[in-house]
Amino acid sequence: MKVGIVGLPNAGKSSLFSALTGVAAEAANYPFTTIEPNLAVVPVADERLEAVAATVAASKIVHDTIAFHDIAGLVAGAHRGEGLGNQFLANIRETDALVHVVRAHEDPNVVHPEGKIDPLADIDTIETELVYADLDQAERRLERVAKTAKSGDRRAIVEAAWLGDLIAALQAGRPARTVPPPADAPDAMRLLQPLTAKPVLFVANVEEGSDEVPEAVLEHARAEGAAAVAVSARLQAELAELDNEEGASMRSELGLAESGLETVVRGAFELLDLVAFFTAGEDKPAQSWHLRRGLSVWHAAGQIHSDIQRGFVRAEVVSWQELVSSGGYSGARERGTLRLEGRDYVVADGDVITVKFTP
Repeated sequence: MKVGIVGLPNAGKSSLFSALTGVAAEAANYPFTTIEPNLAVVPVADERLEAVAATVAASKIVHDTIAFHDIAGLVAGAHRGEGLGNQFLANIRETDALVHVVRAHEDPNVVHPEGKIDPLADIDTIETELVYADLDQAERRLERVAKTAKSGDRRAIVEAAWLGDLIAALQAGRPARTVPPPADAPDAMRLLQPLTAKPVLFVANVEEGSDEVPEAVLEHARAEGAAAVAVSARLQAELAELDNEEGASMRSELGLAESGLETVVRGAFELLDLVAFFTAGEDKPAQSWHLRRGLSVWHAAGQIHSDIQRGFVRAEVVSWQELVSSGGYSGARERGTLRLEGRDYVVADGDVITVKFTP
């Protein structure tokens, strides 16, 4: 999963990136410090995997990863190329989801590009630029599709009608996610790749010691069908510089239940509605994977390897709790909790899966 970190200049994006990755992204008190997107791939720790690995005597633990892209600050007029906007918008287009950092704290030492702290106004600036960029792209796409529709192509006719509805919504300031594609043109959204169709997690960059999302940001997120969490980016960046034991001790003293990484990753995973499944065996790696909720074990096999999916025969499935409490696969088999499932079985969060396949 690729997640882009976006926001206005000096919103705290690079500080959050440092907190998330432990990588000191360059941060300074002026816009456009980050010209090329910083990229870091970090492991997503899961205590359940560690329990599974210990139970089956796995050779090592391999956590799934999440890629964070620190994208330079957008400004008003970005869709027209202001502030290197075209380049930044292209970087956003390559991501699966967005973490929108919103400044919600005062700091006289860090200038705000608009001269005042107003989280909703900042959100509106970013969202307006994304809507304008989508509107331009949708209008250009409609010109091409309309020519094909004139020949009587059924799918083009349906897509053209959808694009008309989408353009009307964007002109009214509504994001593309509010206009789902029709059943007769299911690929229309994928072909267009609008920025405002991407899931969004708002991260309120709050004062140190606060863990509350401002009510105005929370209400806006709810109205948009998005999620919101609160993080003090500066504090989390400072904690990220400490070793694990010191960081945990400091968070405990400050009354923080989890790290900035855990807060944002949890929010992102909830937003994307992902489930985790595990593969593990004696003297083999124990590994975590993630899949969209509602997908089958056949799709899970494809996550592991395309050859395994292609030769899928059946899968042995057991919940991680049952595997651990049974002391391993033999115990789970004796209890009858280790099951054989066909390709249509829907993967549940925490399943431990062994796929049987023909090479």
